[in-house]
Amino acid sequence: MPMPYMESHDRQPAVAGQFYTNDAEALRTEVQGYLAQAQPKNLAHTILAMAPHAGYYYSGIITGVTLGQANLGETILMLGPNHTGMGKFFAVWPDGRWLYPGGSLAVDDELAALLCEQEPLLTPDTLAHQREHSLEVMVPFLATINPATRIVPICVSQPSLDTLLGVGKALGRALRGFPRSVSILVSSDMSHFVHHELAKEQDTQALEPALHLNPVAFYETVRGNNISMCGVLPMTMAIAAALELGAAETEITGYATSGQVNGEMRRVVGYAGMLVS
Repeated sequence: MPMPYMESHDRQPAVAGQFYTNDAEALRTEVQGYLAQAQPKNLAHTILAMAPHAGYYYSGIITGVTLGQANLGETILMLGPNHTGMGKFFAVWPDGRWLYPGGSLAVDDELAALLCEQEPLLTPDTLAHQREHSLEVMVPFLATINPATRIVPICVSQPSLDTLLGVGKALGRALRGFPRSVSILVSSDMSHFVHHELAKEQDTQALEPALHLNPVAFYETVRGNNISMCGVLPMTMAIAAALELGAAETEITGYATSGQVNGEMRRVVGYAGMLVS
């Protein structure tokens, strides 16, 4: 069922030249370098991946080793936090292309329409994505891995646990019946602006229930311990979806903090990569 739009929506990059270079050739070379450091690609289909979205200088290596090891589907359902506060609670980019320096990825409009049809809280909305960086920084990685990748970007800002679980389960059910292979990619950094040692401690606390595929314990741990993980909402939703898809195996692909890059250990951001199959 087509979306009720007369024209498709192409998204221009909002943070090229800030979070990553806007030089197409340099960008391709940089991303290839990060991906090349990954372990061999997993044999099992990746149901869910989580990777960080800071500037590539800080988190590119963790994103590279995560997505390079992932065995991704033809379509990537991208779930990210809403840093700007604009747009709908569950904002689905409905169609068109997402451009990046040197190319673009097409939106899987068939899947986008199906999701909005099956779960009324999922709403076609481009406003939430206009200045949001969390999903944009994933696009050059996905395009480098497979230029034919199709994407469905969803920006998440609904804080209710019950709602997140309900929408997550609906996503899982919809993907289960979809004819093409789909992987979910959550974009999230971990602790923000705390000491390196505290970041490691808090991030270990947060990742533990995620590794056990327990979305309720994950959400309650992050919220209850005031862990400043920006992607707690989309990750809660994604774990619920992954369970609907039969997820059983989890692994951490890498962890680092910004302090290990710039030497400033008193005020760091944590970055973790995780794969679920």
